[in-house]
Amino acid sequence: MTMMIRDTSAQDQVIGRAPWWKRHRKWLIGGGAALLLLALIVPTTLRSLSAGGSVSRARLSIATVERGDFTRDIAAEGRVVAAVSPTLYAPAAGSVRFTVQAGGKVDKDQVIGSVDSPELTSKLAQERANLQALQVDYARAQLDARQQSLVADQTLEQARIDRETASTEQQRTKKAFALGVTPEIEVLRTQAALQKAEIALKRAETDHELQKEGRRFDVDARRLARDRQQLLVDDLQRQVDLLTLRSPVAGQVGQLIAADRSTVAKDAALLTVVDLTALEVEMKVPESFARDLAVGMPATLRGNGKEWPGEVSAVAPEVVNGEVVARVRFAGAAPQGLRQSQRLSVRVVLDERKNVVMVARGPFVEQGRGSSAYVVNGDIAEKRAIRVGAASVDKVEIVEGLQPGEQIVISGTDTFNDAARVAISR
Repeated sequence: MTMMIRDTSAQDQVIGRAPWWKRHRKWLIGGGAALLLLALIVPTTLRSLSAGGSVSRARLSIATVERGDFTRDIAAEGRVVAAVSPTLYAPAAGSVRFTVQAGGKVDKDQVIGSVDSPELTSKLAQERANLQALQVDYARAQLDARQQSLVADQTLEQARIDRETASTEQQRTKKAFALGVTPEIEVLRTQAALQKAEIALKRAETDHELQKEGRRFDVDARRLARDRQQLLVDDLQRQVDLLTLRSPVAGQVGQLIAADRSTVAKDAALLTVVDLTALEVEMKVPESFARDLAVGMPATLRGNGKEWPGEVSAVAPEVVNGEVVARVRFAGAAPQGLRQSQRLSVRVVLDERKNVVMVARGPFVEQGRGSSAYVVNGDIAEKRAIRVGAASVDKVEIVEGLQPGEQIVISGTDTFNDAARVAISR
């Protein structure tokens, strides 16, 4: 019996030819992905190629433009200083002695020391002796004037008597001549005697006035010499009184500049006295804010966990190292517990505005002189013309060129080399 072997024809299936897109599916998928990638990369690449350079984002500071209330203020650190802190100086050369120690409390006009000046005290004694001598000379001049006045009055009175006698004798002689008892020559003699007496009287009156005026001059000269010497003595006495050192204010001894019992020269600094009831805070303000700072502006002082109101009391008229020194005084009495040179925070409000477009302040204001800024758009920073207004410590007002919500580079633009577009890399 013949055996038949079965083949696999019953299992075969006819397979048609697959479409070309299925045969090249992998290539099509890869090409589509490549095209999509190019679509995403090419615009960015074109923008990067058009940029003037590339800067890492980590080197930049970017801030968002916002709208809100703008407060223009000055914030600075200040130190407490005494508004009244007089320094005492040596009124004369000598040896100084103190009766107080540094830090000790003193009352006004309290004796706090003295300067021993033998030269000044000796000169005062000499000038007092000269004053007494001139006082005696003045009294002697007054006595001599009275004596001379008596003699002058006597001479004048004698001249008047002689004139009256001559006049009486002439009248008697005229009557006798009229009766024929006396010759005419006697009448002429008595008339001449009367004329002589009248001349003598006039001379006596003139001498009396001149002598009176001369005596007054002599007395006045002695009086003026005495008064001049009195002024000299008074001035020396004032200088001697200043040798006793007295506190000009009630407060605390700040510093003993000269050593106790040391010899000092005239006008040498001896010690300082601090009036603790009148304290102020001294701060340094940047030159750019100084022109807007004025006396009387309100201020806020903070320290030791407390806050006190104050006002600007003084602004220096000169700029030193780009800064201006200003002083702020407390609105009321100085707080207790503060010490000289203690640090306090000071805030002075210059201006407050509502609904202002603003952005954080940065070096871009000074670098572009407030006329331009780099606006961030994705990975590109584009330079745009702007106009800034008022500036505070941390904010700057934007008048033109920017809208709220936009972002700008506020720091790091010094590496942009003033390019119109700069790429920002991750």
